Formats: sequence, C-alpha cells, structure tokens
Amino acid sequence: MQDSKQEINARASIDLEQRKNWYSPVADIYYNARPKYPKELIERSVVLAQLDSDASILEVGCGPGNATVAFAQFGFPMTCIEPNQDFCHLAQHHCATYPNVAIYNTSFEEWELKAKQFNAVLSANAFHWIPSEIRYAKAATALRDNGFLILLWNLRPEPKYEVYQAIEEVYQAYAPSLVQYEGAEIQAGILRGFEQDILDSGYFKELVTEQVACEVTYSIDDFFKLLSTMSRLELKAKELLFTGLREKLRNFGDSIQLSFVSAVHVARKNG
Repeated sequence: MQDSKQEINARASIDLEQRKNWYSPVADIYYNARPKYPKELIERSVVLAQLDSDASILEVGCGPGNATVAFAQFGFPMTCIEPNQDFCHLAQHHCATYPNVAIYNTSFEEWELKAKQFNAVLSANAFHWIPSEIRYAKAATALRDNGFLILLWNLRPEPKYEVYQAIEEVYQAYAPSLVQYEGAEIQAGILRGFEQDILDSGYFKELVTEQVACEVTYSIDDFFKLLSTMSRLELKAKELLFTGLREKLRNFGDSIQLSFVSAVHVARKNG
C-alpha cells in the first residue's frame, strides 16, 4: 500500500537504523492486513519483463513476503533482501515451501552487490525507502544486460468519501497522519511521479505502466488491523482511535469497502 507524497518524502529521509525497525510492532499482521497485489498485474509483469522459468530475481525489501510468494509460485530463483528482522523471519516462513527462494536480513544499501547477476530487480511498495542516489544505480548494476526493473505498487486503500468525512474528526483527534484523502485522481498523479522518477534516473528505458482499480471489503476489526500498519500509534491513542472509529462506522454496517489503484512499472536497463 502506497502512501502520500509527503509520507514518501518523509520516509525516504528516515535513517537506516530506524527503517530496520519501522514495522516491527505490526510485522505479524502486515502480511494478512495489507491488500494483495492483483494476480493479473503479477502475470503481466512476468510477461513484460520477459522472464523465462529460470530467470533470476533480486527482490528489494521483500517485507513479510506479500509479493515474494506470488513470484515464487512461478518457480523463479529469487534472492530477497529485507532489513527488518521480524519481516525477514516471516518471509522465510511464508516461502519455506519454495526451495529456489533465499531471503537475507540486510538492507539494499548494505547488501554486497553482485553485478550483472539478475534478470530482474523487483520491489513491491519498498523502492521509495531506498535513497534516490542509490536505488536506481545499484539496481541497474545488479541487472544483466537488458534486464528489467519491476516496481509494484498498491496505493492507499480508502473508503468512500462520505465514510471518510464521517471518520475524519476521529483521525484528527488520535491519528493526524491519517487525515488525508487521495482518491483516484491524486493516486494517478502519484504513479506519474514514480514513472518520471524512473526515467529521470537515466538508468532505465522503455517504461511500461499498467494499473487496475481495486476494491476490497474488510470487517471493521480487519480494517483496524490495516490501519495499525499505516500509522505508528501509542497503545492508548490506538485504543481511542479504534473506539471512536467503531462508533462512527456502525452507521455504515458491519464492514467497510475500500478502493485503491494498484500498478506495476516495468522498465529495461539502459545500455
């Protein structure tokens, strides 16, 4: 799930040691709480990146394995790196049945570069964590000639605007970082910014973007689990937030429908 431009810029400035622990409090629920990447986008990225069954993939920031499992099912040899130890352990567990997948607890910055070893560099909602002066240059170096960069994005899942209006004051009181509403137009603009970032790097060409509009339905309790992966809150603030939201959301039923844009960017290495 992708966040706003402000959050993207803020997170890019977080130092490496903080990033290694950023999601640890919610690591165990992240895998199930975050929306899955659409199967059609996974399949299209494999086609666009021209990945044969023995193509090797380097995944940057695999998290607990949300995208890793989807690609591992194709049988690709995968080297996955993840700086958060809790995520790393979960990814190893989720990928235990895929012998071609190796997961290492390290950051992309610290990872010992293996030049021209991979057919594709994959990152799912994680590439923006890497400093801009490192991410594209190091990814390009890791790729074989004519290799591909694959960036998957799930943008922010949001309720209908009338529902957001009803709960905005609760966000304002207990989780100000959640006080924002993007909608399809803003999310499309975020994706265009990512596209331009790839092209401006100078390391990749022939960029292809595909996207789908997605809808997911959560129970109220599962929606709260999702929110816990989106904002760092102290226990008391979290309790007050969820109590306030439950009171507001009971007017809309027992579940909540969220919509978001999911996309993939695939670009070929220059040179």
